[in-house]
Amino acid sequence: MEQIANLLWLHGGGWHSRSTEDGAALAEHGLRVIQGRYRLTGEAHWPAQLDDVRAEARRVRATAPDLPLLVAGDSTGAMLALHAGLRGIDRPGDVDGVLAFWPPVDPLSADFLRLRRHDNPWSGLLGHEPAVGDPATVDATVATHVGSGVPVLLAHGNTDVAVPCSQTFELAGALHAAGHPVHTLVTHGGHALDLSRPDLAAATRAFLTAHLPLPHPPSPSI
Repeated sequence: MEQIANLLWLHGGGWHSRSTEDGAALAEHGLRVIQGRYRLTGEAHWPAQLDDVRAEARRVRATAPDLPLLVAGDSTGAMLALHAGLRGIDRPGDVDGVLAFWPPVDPLSADFLRLRRHDNPWSGLLGHEPAVGDPATVDATVATHVGSGVPVLLAHGNTDVAVPCSQTFELAGALHAAGHPVHTLVTHGGHALDLSRPDLAAATRAFLTAHLPLPHPPSPSI
């Protein structure tokens, strides 16, 4: 299959470990999937992770500069993908799209705080409890950075007990209000769904078809 874009994949794992999802299923859509690495919270706090993702994206872009650049991830990796995509690698708008699967996006969300009151991963990321008016909390909140117009796909399971799907609903509204093309799928299931599942695959394909130049079929031979 002809490759239509570079895709930097960012793993989940609560920012403190590495999950097993590697985004390989997305290669079936013609994407050149490259694994990204970033410092975990045992090594550094926010925004070091965003600095690392930007460096990884530059590396990916340099290996195939003629292809569009997408950033994607699941769970906490999806949060990092959203930051990189919405804020840009070197400038806002220099990423062609974001695919974010079940992302935590708001450290002050009442639903998230209630669900994860005993094991809140945001505290590890920030190095302290999230708080209203705290600069690191504000900076880590994804909706703080909407407005660049980058297309975004959001997907979430409606029975997710690790990241409540209200995170996706709230961000989708903020993106739409700021003028982003946003595709949203809230579907059956919990956290860490199979990316090759038909509904997720169809949503991914629809997003790519809408926002990337897809390969043309070969011209008939004469």
